[in-house]
Amino acid sequence: MATPLNIGMIGYGFMGRAHSNGYRKVNNFFETKYRPVLKAACARSADKIKGFADTWGYESIETDWRKLIERKDIDAIDVCVPNNLHKEICLAAAAAGKMILCEKPLSMNTEEGEIMCQAVEKAGVANTVWYNYRRVPAVTMAKKLIEEGRLGRIFHYRANFLQDWTISTDLPQGGTALWRLDVDAAGSGVTGDLLAHCIDTAIWLNGGLKDVSAMTETFIKERKHQLTGKVEKVGIDDACAFLCHFNNGSLGLFESTRYARGHKALYTFEINGEKASIKWDLHDLHRLEYFDHKDEGKLRAWRSIHVTDHGGEHPYMDHWWVPGLQIGYEHSFVHHVADFLKSLETNTPCEPTFRTALETQKVCDAVLASAKDGKWTKV
Repeated sequence: MATPLNIGMIGYGFMGRAHSNGYRKVNNFFETKYRPVLKAACARSADKIKGFADTWGYESIETDWRKLIERKDIDAIDVCVPNNLHKEICLAAAAAGKMILCEKPLSMNTEEGEIMCQAVEKAGVANTVWYNYRRVPAVTMAKKLIEEGRLGRIFHYRANFLQDWTISTDLPQGGTALWRLDVDAAGSGVTGDLLAHCIDTAIWLNGGLKDVSAMTETFIKERKHQLTGKVEKVGIDDACAFLCHFNNGSLGLFESTRYARGHKALYTFEINGEKASIKWDLHDLHRLEYFDHKDEGKLRAWRSIHVTDHGGEHPYMDHWWVPGLQIGYEHSFVHHVADFLKSLETNTPCEPTFRTALETQKVCDAVLASAKDGKWTKV
């Protein structure tokens, strides 16, 4: 019988639901030594957290995250709150000897992130950051192809993440559901929210970044704040684009915006190598596009790989349906939970750890610094 792993969830928003679904589904499809138990959910509003807990099957609730962390029946703390709360909660959880699964980005800035890394390393607690796109089977497949040397030397990496949900001038900033528009809660705008995903994936697939040259724009300069009712200056970036050099000599081009009308969550990347190229699109997330120059000339073209095969050919897919039947966004969180549980069995890190995720934070900070002073900035 699997060993219970009692989860304490802090937060009840979109990511709280995504993570909870991962915990609930993982043992139905993955054989693991550990079984997540939804032990307690926590938020300031008793009514809202009670409704969340009832929906997802949490056994109890708390309205003070400090009391949740103090509980002896909690093994792991899942941090699903605004970015400005990550540090304090994670430091307290580490001091209490709790495992920590923290939403991305890790922290408000590199300095905070370094303190958090030192805390979990000193405490020796298992930790991971929810950069879930690594665990989309097609993206993991891309990693496999690169490691096999199929692309050869990499020349170019380009990625974008486009949305359109903040264009309205009437949209307020701050408070429930809109904290991402409040610089004091989020730290940055699309850089920390959207580009952080692109950067983490890029580092995982193509290695570290050496330097960046960036530009940002805040299109609507003032918005009413939900909490104060006052019109206040907007401090986050609505759009960001940057160039970079990777440590392996390849060039990078990244773009993110919440002002791309017609796009809700267009995340794509393309990698060009001397032998082959690959590209991926979140809107068609189960497919990996692949071009191999060694193909016979008359047949040389982009091919679409439907990443659903079993037998170990395609990552994670042995655990799901028969070949040809695709899975979706939510399964990336199930995979992250499965990998975290497996890491506890093998006593190995579950990537990205706090330390690994700090590399993405360093790039984000360099991007914002470059955009501010208009110069190339080292990471």
